[in-house]
Amino acid sequence: MSPTFETKRLHIGVLTGGGDCPGLNPAIRAVVRRAESGGHRVTGILDGWAGLADPAATLTRPLDRSEVRGIQARGGTVLGSSRTNLLKRDGGLDAAEASIARLGLDALVVIGGDDTLSVAAGLAKRGAAVVAVPKTMDNDVWGTEGCLGFDTAANIVTEALDRIQTTTSSHHRVAVVEVMGRDAGWVAAWGGLAGGADAILVPESPIDSVAIDRLVDLVTRRRSYATGASVIVVSEGVQLPEALLNLSGDVPRDEFGHPRLDKIAVGDAIAAILEERTGLEVRCTRLGHLQRGGPPSAADRVLGARYGVAAVEALETGRWGVMVALRAGAIVEVPLAEVGGKNRPLDASYLRVFDALA
Repeated sequence: MSPTFETKRLHIGVLTGGGDCPGLNPAIRAVVRRAESGGHRVTGILDGWAGLADPAATLTRPLDRSEVRGIQARGGTVLGSSRTNLLKRDGGLDAAEASIARLGLDALVVIGGDDTLSVAAGLAKRGAAVVAVPKTMDNDVWGTEGCLGFDTAANIVTEALDRIQTTTSSHHRVAVVEVMGRDAGWVAAWGGLAGGADAILVPESPIDSVAIDRLVDLVTRRRSYATGASVIVVSEGVQLPEALLNLSGDVPRDEFGHPRLDKIAVGDAIAAILEERTGLEVRCTRLGHLQRGGPPSAADRVLGARYGVAAVEALETGRWGVMVALRAGAIVEVPLAEVGGKNRPLDASYLRVFDALA
């Protein structure tokens, strides 16, 4: 694909990759509607990079205004998704390029997290006209202050904590709530702050014996309070000493080499430690895929709309090989080559605010 963008009309492909999250459909809708307004045509690529992996079997879906009507209110992605790493497949990028050529695409809008965008960067380096949109409920794509799915996830965690607070107070229990966040603690920090957690554990701060001692002391002290209850929010990616995890055998990994965190169960491990050390009843709640399901929040719908429009406008003017990003409230463009392989860690100021309120 070697577009010159000398003509106004483009044939734009759009795909979503990685884990689904609320906000994808609003972005797809915005891409389609803005493209049609500019006289362009849009084809949806089904199931992410897997949909481009085999040029002979690429599944597509033509998209127009009627096809995307009302999808801004739906969670997930109408195009399907997959965790497929074409960079690690022999001839993976070659196959994607062959599919792009066969479909007659002039450009590609890729909506995904850092793994999906690393493949997009690989295609852009080869000369493909790619513009990326950052999405991940973990909110940790480098170069942007806002990722699709994060606001909805933080709201869901907040609501869950509101509900868990009442039952722990009634029964004087300790609750450990495990939330998503493989490499960064944005969801835990925002949900924990908004939901009034008593402790927040994030991947940016590995847990050692000293940290465990402090947690035990916190839970013990709170036992003397009126409710005798404690609520502790734990990111699934928190680093615990392996001896405390009781892992048996190898942990399954995806194509990007990430371990299946649902098989590690950090929250269960911390709950077991606290119950053993304090003698109190400790329950663990793993919110899991509840955080990435359901309709997107207003903020995610608006951000998806802004990103989708910005992506098409970038392609119209030949500004490709970039990711549209949110910075200081404005939509800007970041070179894709700078995004891949990096994560945006939690801003420590949020934990300082939490500590000030403890």
